[in-house]
Amino acid sequence: MTARTHDMAALLALTVWVLAVPPVNITIGTALAAVLANQIGGIAPDADQPTAPFWRNLPVGHYLGKIFGTLVGGHRFLSHSLLGVAAFSGAALLLLRFLHPIMPHIDIMFVWVAFIVGMLSHLVMDTLTKEGVPWLLPLPHKFGFPPLREWRITTGKAIENLVVLPGLIVVTIWLCSTHYETLTNIIRYHLVR
Repeated sequence: MTARTHDMAALLALTVWVLAVPPVNITIGTALAAVLANQIGGIAPDADQPTAPFWRNLPVGHYLGKIFGTLVGGHRFLSHSLLGVAAFSGAALLLLRFLHPIMPHIDIMFVWVAFIVGMLSHLVMDTLTKEGVPWLLPLPHKFGFPPLREWRITTGKAIENLVVLPGLIVVTIWLCSTHYETLTNIIRYHLVR
């Protein structure tokens, strides 16, 4: 899937998570940090490519991306598995704990889970593509859905751009509009605290 699709899938997954498990006692800063972490998590597995959004804005990003990609076994290997989710999540938690003293009003556990939700959404979306993902690495089998490869989505082609991405947008808008009161109550509660 393309970065746009992963961004939207991560946002939808975060919306579903917040509606399923409404946050308690979070600040607006935490909510904003969680959305940022979720979006980073949504593209993090593709850091194994030198052309990934992670590397584009760094002066030597292309070279760092090549090195990182080699270290994690190439595209759709370690970073696209549950083992990779655990490794990236562990690194994210260490970073959040390191940053916590300079942002003490941020609930780092809420932000951390938002990051994980983004990463998992990435793997789910890539499971729908022809390549699939090695969910159970070190087992080398790549899983895909539906089971027949011919029925899966080709990244960046018409089905993704005309059906999947618009579908994610519509479902996210629908969820937010049908749960408008719940979402505004969460936001209102945290604004007046």
